[in-house]
Amino acid sequence: MTVSTTEPELVTRTDNDGFVTLTMNNPKRRNALSGAMMTALKDAFDKIAKETTVRCVILAAEGPVFCAGHDLKEMNGITECDQHASLFTQCSDLMMTIVSLPQPVIARVRGMATAAGCQLVASCDLAVAANSAKFATPGVNIGLFCSTPMVALSRNIARKHAMRMLLTGDPINAETAFAMGLVSDVVGDEELEEHTNALAAGIAARSGMTVRLGKQAFYKQLEMPLSQAYSYASDVMTANMQKHDAREGIGAFIEKRHPSWRHE
Repeated sequence: MTVSTTEPELVTRTDNDGFVTLTMNNPKRRNALSGAMMTALKDAFDKIAKETTVRCVILAAEGPVFCAGHDLKEMNGITECDQHASLFTQCSDLMMTIVSLPQPVIARVRGMATAAGCQLVASCDLAVAANSAKFATPGVNIGLFCSTPMVALSRNIARKHAMRMLLTGDPINAETAFAMGLVSDVVGDEELEEHTNALAAGIAARSGMTVRLGKQAFYKQLEMPLSQAYSYASDVMTANMQKHDAREGIGAFIEKRHPSWRHE
């Protein structure tokens, strides 16, 4: 008898019409962001970035925990400062890859999302949480302040909400996360997959060019002073108006018909 020693893929991919689902597939390790998991996720996102037929991405997880953050056993086994720095840089690169990805990314969250797992949710453009989901940045409890998760968290929710999570490490439930702005939707556990798929399909049905342009502009203008942001946004809309899909969309609205997108 031959026993297979092949390890399961850390990240699996499921293709749908216009969108894909990437699933973290290491439930035994609570989908922790080990170096290998982060590499697998970044490779998957880098590939998707080049695929114009993909217009939206869902980030999901196998098992009862969405993501437990960094793999503490892996981190504890590292002694050199340079190795720790490399691990945190790798994590930051992954988060920035999600933000800069041309396609919107929707986190589909069931169970706990803690520390860098909470950062992962905050880095996605949208997040759909099951009622059972919980979120925390508990590094303070083990003497390691969640400094890099803080970057994404503080760009999603109000300062005092962020500081409370960071200073206490206390978990918050899905409804509280929604009220704070950390997640965009809260649904029953049994509705989570269907609701998230419908959201992704709805985005994928829009002009891919328009969505890509809009996502990039959204994050870029956030970092600008008000007058500069308006000037930049005006330039973006001017360029957008020259595209086929904008002319087609406006024409379809006036003529009361469905638009025929080129997605470019």
